[in-house]
Amino acid sequence: MKKFEDFNMKKETMDFIHLNHFKEPTPIQEEVVPSALRGKDIIGLSATGSGKTHAYLIPILEKIDVEKPQVQAVITAPTRELAWQIFEMAKVMEEVKPGLDVRVFVGGKDRNKDIEQLEKSQPHIAIGTPGRIKDLFLNASALRIDKADILVVDEADMTLEYGFIDEIDAFAGRMDEDLQMMSFSATMPEQLKPFIRKYMHHPITIQIGEKVRFNPDIRHVLVPCYHHGYAKTILSIMPGFQPYVCLIFANTREMASKIAEDLRNNGVSVSEIHGDLTSRKRKQAMKSISNAEHTYVVATDLAARGIDIGEVTHVISCGFPDDLEYYVHRAGRTGRAGSTGTCYALYEESDDQAIRSLMKRGIHFDHQRYHNNDWQDLRPYGQKFQKQDDELKKEISRLMTKKNAKVKPGYKKKRNEEIQKIHRRKRQELIRSKIREEKKAMYRERAKMDKENGL
Repeated sequence: MKKFEDFNMKKETMDFIHLNHFKEPTPIQEEVVPSALRGKDIIGLSATGSGKTHAYLIPILEKIDVEKPQVQAVITAPTRELAWQIFEMAKVMEEVKPGLDVRVFVGGKDRNKDIEQLEKSQPHIAIGTPGRIKDLFLNASALRIDKADILVVDEADMTLEYGFIDEIDAFAGRMDEDLQMMSFSATMPEQLKPFIRKYMHHPITIQIGEKVRFNPDIRHVLVPCYHHGYAKTILSIMPGFQPYVCLIFANTREMASKIAEDLRNNGVSVSEIHGDLTSRKRKQAMKSISNAEHTYVVATDLAARGIDIGEVTHVISCGFPDDLEYYVHRAGRTGRAGSTGTCYALYEESDDQAIRSLMKRGIHFDHQRYHNNDWQDLRPYGQKFQKQDDELKKEISRLMTKKNAKVKPGYKKKRNEEIQKIHRRKRQELIRSKIREEKKAMYRERAKMDKENGL
C-alpha cells in the first residue's frame, strides 16, 4: 500500500493530512489522489464512509493558488446537510494554507448576505447545493465560477435522482474550457452517463471493491409493531439494547418528525435530520450529531446519506423503503470497520412483500419481540403463514375445479362469496392463533415471575 508521502505533495497539504490524523490513504484515496493531481477526469464509485471526500479535497488543496483571488474549485452536494459536512471538512484547510478562503452556499442561508460578501471578494473554493450555486452565478451574477477549472459532483447518483443534474448542467458549460471534473457516488446509473460524456474527457473510472450487499457482521432482527406504531414500538424495545449511537430511519420527512416528537415526549433525547427542518434547526442538528450529543438520531434516507454519524452500533428501520437498496444502506450504517452491528426492522403486515423479497436476496432475519424485560423468539417469519397460504390455495382450487357441479344462474357470484368466506375464516383463525400465542407468552412470563418470587 502506498503512503501519502509517495504522492510528493506540498508541506501544507501534508500538514492537512496530519491534522486529520490520517496514517495512510484509504483505497479510494490511493487511486484518486495521484490521478486527480495529474488533472484527470475521474468517476469514483465507492460506498459512504470510504474516505472519498478527502480523496478530492487533498488534490484540490494541492492545486489551489491563494494568490489568485478567484474561484478555482466548485464542489456540489445534493443536500444542505452534505454540503455543510463537506464544508466543515474543507474549512480545516484554511488552518494550514494561510489566505485560503472556503465558503458554503446553500438554501436557507441569507442570500443577500452571500451576495454582499461576494461583491467584496470571491472564495477560492465554493461548496454548495446545485440550485444555490446556479442562482448566485447565473441569476445574481455574484459568484464568479466561470474561471474555476475544477468541478466535483459529490453523490452524483443522488443528485440525478432528485433532479439536480440539470442545475449543474446549466453552469458547468460556462466554466473553464479545460475543466477537470470529478464525479463521486455509490452507483453509476445509465441516466447519468450522457452528462458524464458531455463534460468529461477520457475519464478514469475508479471502483473500490464490489458493493457488499449484505454485511455478515450485521444482525437483522424483525420486530412486529402489532399496530402500536413506530414510536411506541421503539420505546418498547429500548430497554433491550445498549447503543452507543442508534440511527433511526423513517421513510418520509413527516414520519421522521413525528417519531422524533413522540420520542421526546416520552423523555428520550434525540437529534433529527430531515428536509423539513429550518436552516437554523438543521445547523443545530448537524452540530449535535457531530458532537455525538445524543444516543438516538432520527433521519430520512436522503438526509442521512453521507453524513458522518459517529460509531453507529444499532440501526432501527421504521418499515421498509420502496427501493429496498435503501434498506441495505440503512443496515450498512452499522457493522463497519470489522465491528458487529444490529439492525432492528420494525414491520407491519403491509411489509410482507418487502420482507420476503429481502429474504430471497439473502438476508437472514431473526424474528423477535421484547416483552417483560426479555427478548423472545417468535416463529421464523413466514413459516406458519406459508403453510396457511398453501392450505388456502388448495381449498380455493378445489372449489374452482369442483366436478359435476351444475351451472346455475349467478354461480360465479356464489362461488366468489364462498371464496370470501374461506378468506374470512382463515383471517379469523390467524387472529385467534395470535391471541393464543400472546396468552401463552403471558402465562409463561407469569409462571417465571411466580417462580422467582417463590410462589
